[in-house]
Amino acid sequence: MRVAAIDCGTNSIRLLIADARTDESGRTVLRDVVREMRIVRLGQGVDATGWLAEAALKRTFAAADEYAALIEHHGADRVRFVATSATRDAGNRDVFVAGIRSRLGVEPEVVSGDEEAALSFRGALNAAAELDPADRVLVVDLGGGSTECVLGTPREVIAARSVDVGCVRMTERHLGSNPPTEEQQARVLRDVGEAMDVVARTVPLERTTRLVGVAGTVTTVTAMALGLEHYDPERINGTVLEIPDVTRACRELTAMTREQRAALGFMHEGRVDVIGAGALVWRRVVERVARATDGRVRTVTASEHDILDGIGLSLVP
Repeated sequence: MRVAAIDCGTNSIRLLIADARTDESGRTVLRDVVREMRIVRLGQGVDATGWLAEAALKRTFAAADEYAALIEHHGADRVRFVATSATRDAGNRDVFVAGIRSRLGVEPEVVSGDEEAALSFRGALNAAAELDPADRVLVVDLGGGSTECVLGTPREVIAARSVDVGCVRMTERHLGSNPPTEEQQARVLRDVGEAMDVVARTVPLERTTRLVGVAGTVTTVTAMALGLEHYDPERINGTVLEIPDVTRACRELTAMTREQRAALGFMHEGRVDVIGAGALVWRRVVERVARATDGRVRTVTASEHDILDGIGLSLVP
């Protein structure tokens, strides 16, 4: 079966066209045919206004037109379009829904934070190797508008919570200088700390045995920690880093000016202005998990597989 999955978040819109098959263990696996990303910043200004900006809609619809052409060219038995944080928050999301429907011929699903979390968890764990059935894996999907924390085993989700802290939302809300001041950084860290208090009321962080991070902020921080000269998903996927190395890379990225970040060979141009806030969010999340587990969780695994893969897998009977 060939499936087409589209994930439309606050910062980016991504497409996966993949062939689904069953491996020797009976697990469904996806083989990529096309994997694309466009930074469209759909959530531009949503935190402040509650509305999707006309320019943001125009950028997103242009990307959707490209994806529609790719799906038509490669073919797909099933297509699913999932929209997340920015669209959940927007008063004019009906304009967005109608525009996507007319371009792709499918009804875009504006999913809840819990559904987003479950899809991210499935996508991340399906591609993970050497998981022990006893593992309690915390998957953190750090997006543009929200962050999803999902604790589970290879067989089931134990608990999940979505909170409204993400790289775009925190940048627009708190970071106004280049680079951000200590006071601005402290405001982001305070918001993330309060959000993680909310997470901890639902998700028993202390039960975590493995921490997995997904999405662009996490993989960009990983590229920084590895000292990559260019973005290399094969090097990044599955990389296990010590927590001090992760937090050091986060601090370095936040302290840089936009011009310094733009000069990094692995940095996507659409992340230059928001990676500082993203690194602050990721640093606080990682530190909180380490503290909640009394230091038993000492490493972080980065995954290139996330909600997009989860959407693709959800299309397979």
